[in-house]
Formats: sequence, C-alpha cells, structure tokens
Amino acid sequence: MFLLDKLSKYSIVLASNSERRQQLLSKLGIDFQVDTPSIEEKYSPDLPPDEIVCQLARQKAEIVALKHHSKNSIVIAGDTIVCADNQILGKPKNNEQAKRMLHLLSDAEHTVYSGLCIVNENITLCRSDVAKVRFRKLNDNEIEYYIAHFQPFDKAGAYGIQQWIGLCGITSIEGSFYTIMGFPTHLLWEMLSQIVEKRENN
Repeated sequence: MFLLDKLSKYSIVLASNSERRQQLLSKLGIDFQVDTPSIEEKYSPDLPPDEIVCQLARQKAEIVALKHHSKNSIVIAGDTIVCADNQILGKPKNNEQAKRMLHLLSDAEHTVYSGLCIVNENITLCRSDVAKVRFRKLNDNEIEYYIAHFQPFDKAGAYGIQQWIGLCGITSIEGSFYTIMGFPTHLLWEMLSQIVEKRENN
C-alpha cells in the first residue's frame, strides 16, 4: 500500500508555526494539523551541530506529543541552524544581528543543519541532514534592502534561501534545497515510512 494511504489512518500533527514547513508538508500530499509548542530552546554548546538540531526538534515534538499521545497520532517537529566561521547562527533578534550574520555569510561558504523528530506514542525517531551554501559578496545596500523588506528574524542565519536574497545572492549549494529551507523532506518521507512500518509490526 502507498505510504499516503497508510498515513491517512493517522492524525498527523506538525509542531511548528513555520509557513515553510507547513507548505512543504502539504506539497507531500499529507493532511495535518498544526500545534505549535511553547518552549525556550535550550541546548548544550558542546554538542556538534547535527546533534543540536535533533535535540531541539525532539524537545518540540515531545512537548506536543504529550497532548497527542496515541498510537494513531504522529507528531513531526524540525529545527535548523546555520554554522559559519566556527559560529552557530540562530535567529537574529534585531536588525544589527541580522546585518552581522549576513556580512558573515557574504562571499563565503556556510553549512546548514536541519533536524527532524517524529513521535508516535512510544516510538521516537530523530535524524538530521546537512547542506552547504555559498553566497557571492553582498553589499550593504543589498543586505539592508533584504532585512527591511523581508524581516528575516524567524530564520536561522538571517536568511531564507527561497526569498529575494537567495535568488540574487546564492551561487552554489551542495545538498538538499529543502534541508536549507529547514525541512529535509526526503528524510521526512523515509522516517514516516519507518514509523508506519514499526507500528504495523508491533
């Protein structure tokens, strides 16, 4: 049986208010509801980036799963961080932080880590994916225009690859475009298949 047919028997919950993640999940043909977790994201700075995104995604998924604790519910959560010049770049809190991040990314290559966590009752899966992105040299006017018109304060590294700055500034990517968007859909499909298989075999 096709995976989408199997998933139709479950209540799928996306633990994210990200429009990007909601759009991508819809494009996969999956019906879902949104239940946004309210948490303070915490992680150990000693962890490697791929483990950080998994830990943060797990925190979100497990909190929402407490309200949807059933063998018929599947909770999905994701998290993304950007690493550049040996620094972890989260979401900028203001214009100055956004400018600093974008200047750091300008004329350089950086790494994007996106993690996923899926919870179905007593089954929890966590995985991460990595991609590399290179920007051409961005000038001050371009950076200021982007921040003023797109206000990327909800995005790790202060940019969205699908937005204006990605169209005019990115020269190359290595890895999945959707991982850079913050939702590695190829991994998600594999993980959902694993969850359904595990449930069928239990």
